[in-house]
Amino acid sequence: MFATSALSENVRIALDALRTNKLRSSLTILGVVIGVATVMAMAAIVQGIQAQINTTFEVAGPTTFYVLKKFSQVPLNPDNLPKDVRIRPDLREREAETIRRLPEIAYASLWGQALVRIEAGGVRSQPMAVFGADDGFTEIQGGELTSGRWFTKSEMSTGAAVVVLEERTALRLFGREQSAGQWVRIGGRPAQVIGLWQEPANIFAPPGAAVGAVIPFKMLDHQFTIDRTGALWIPIKPRDGVRVSDAQGAAIMALREMRRLRPSDGNTFDVITQDQVLDTFNGLTSVFFLVMIVLSAVALLVGGIGVMAIMTVSVTSRTREIGVRKALGATRRDILLQFLIEASTLTGIGGVIGIVFGLALGRIASFALAVDAPVPVGLTLLAVAVSVGIGIVFGMLPARRAARLDPIEALRYE
Repeated sequence: MFATSALSENVRIALDALRTNKLRSSLTILGVVIGVATVMAMAAIVQGIQAQINTTFEVAGPTTFYVLKKFSQVPLNPDNLPKDVRIRPDLREREAETIRRLPEIAYASLWGQALVRIEAGGVRSQPMAVFGADDGFTEIQGGELTSGRWFTKSEMSTGAAVVVLEERTALRLFGREQSAGQWVRIGGRPAQVIGLWQEPANIFAPPGAAVGAVIPFKMLDHQFTIDRTGALWIPIKPRDGVRVSDAQGAAIMALREMRRLRPSDGNTFDVITQDQVLDTFNGLTSVFFLVMIVLSAVALLVGGIGVMAIMTVSVTSRTREIGVRKALGATRRDILLQFLIEASTLTGIGGVIGIVFGLALGRIASFALAVDAPVPVGLTLLAVAVSVGIGIVFGMLPARRAARLDPIEALRYE
């Protein structure tokens, strides 16, 4: 009972001290708010990006896999390729056609991509990803055709100058005006709009690389310069009931036969699955997550140092008060507890406010990046614990100094 009474008395004294020194307390809280808010905002954004990547690959289904000339986790300069990449032949349409005819395969086609601007009526977009594909685009990429149509067989075989615009791109170029039948320029080349495509809500499209349009592959191949190492691939889907490993084996065997590779020769192409691509992205975002958290934690550390500085000043300015308390029977433990409660209360309040601001900033940033950032509940609880812990750790030195003051010397202090 006595211990409880002493604790409540220390809490009351600590809170009274905080109310008495409002400016000093507010500045201390502000430092913690900035640190916690930065950590929370970064965590929300990175977790949102990771979630978007996971759900995006689910659009194509876990069985989809891809054939590429070379799969590299780091970008390759198409003008200065390593020798082992240069000697590999480019992917060709007839290879995709051969794979598509296999009994194990439901879909295969050669796709490409270029990063260009789209313009119409004096309105010009930022560089956007333009896919060269076929009428099975949504089978792999997801989304839906909201108006118009996809390409006809004739348009695909001749590379006709037609385009299916992504809805937001069409809105940016034409406003509310009907876009079907209108002409646009894609990388300076004219094309007629025949349809609008709405990308799936969970598609992962970083700023500057959003999908703007889909054109027939042959139009892309004939009229644009394609990075045939990094921007040309064959997406493949097995038939229902066929294991991914069996479909991969059949596709690899067909490609090896077409390229006349001997049994001792290695593959002159790479085959990657959704899991491999997902692991690569998760690895990159994990490093990004770690770097961002470390950098933002510096702000939290600065806030902790601010707490220690303010509490040290507080001890100095309240030396006489400490002497009076000791003269009235307060123990070292009471004084230590009083200042630790002050420090942890300051950082606890700062932590709670910082979480609110951090989550708000995370939502604003995720909205601007078109990323659905979930609330990091676990990290929220951890942030509160860390902020209070900072108060205890960084408040310990000044609290110990206050507890060790000689009451006689403290009473004489002016």
